[in-house]
Amino acid sequence: MEKAQSQPPRSLDKMIEEQIKRWQIDQKKKYKKPIRPVITISRLPGAGAKQIAELLSKDLQIDFFDEGIVEEISVSASVNKRVVESLDEQDRSVLNDWLSALGHDYMSSYEYLEHLTKVVGAIGTHGYALILGRGASFILPQEVSLRVLITAPREKRVNNVSKRFKVSEAAARREVMKTESDRQAFIRKYFHTDLLDPNNYDLVINTVNFETDTAVKIIKEAFNSRHWYNYSVPK
Repeated sequence: MEKAQSQPPRSLDKMIEEQIKRWQIDQKKKYKKPIRPVITISRLPGAGAKQIAELLSKDLQIDFFDEGIVEEISVSASVNKRVVESLDEQDRSVLNDWLSALGHDYMSSYEYLEHLTKVVGAIGTHGYALILGRGASFILPQEVSLRVLITAPREKRVNNVSKRFKVSEAAARREVMKTESDRQAFIRKYFHTDLLDPNNYDLVINTVNFETDTAVKIIKEAFNSRHWYNYSVPK
């Protein structure tokens, strides 16, 4: 039930053009040497991750890309191309390094994964962003991303969905179980790992114990206290 509404192509194009203009402005005052870190958030449905992500991105004043936006860019060849081409020469070198590190065989069988990886990689290379879902935690290098998993017991998540969307408990349970299964299958298919393996993350937050504001503070503290690795390539 946390899935983002798909945006119409015209709206998406406008959003991307505005984002590219911001990136181009940033390049003029380029902060080449420090890494521009990214927060990636994986989640179970009904755990409240989208609300956390929206508040966190506003608090940190970083760009927010939700699952729907990343998906739309990945499947649109023209938009995909513009996002990748928004990188300057040095940043394209960084992106190529990341893609090479994943390995050609890793992506060769999946055209979609190749597009998805380029999009997430381009966003990650620009930096100062938060990416919700779409396997971003499994694409970007650990050195440049704070990888977060938002979870909660299933009963809590079912209750959250039932209240938020004003549906019956039975309907909420069906949606939660279907979405959870879909997300786990997506990660298994494309990244050959378990969405819920805590070793895949830097931080796991169980929202049964934390309100949204508290979860935001915890992630923000982790983000600001990290000693970010200098991943930039020489000029």
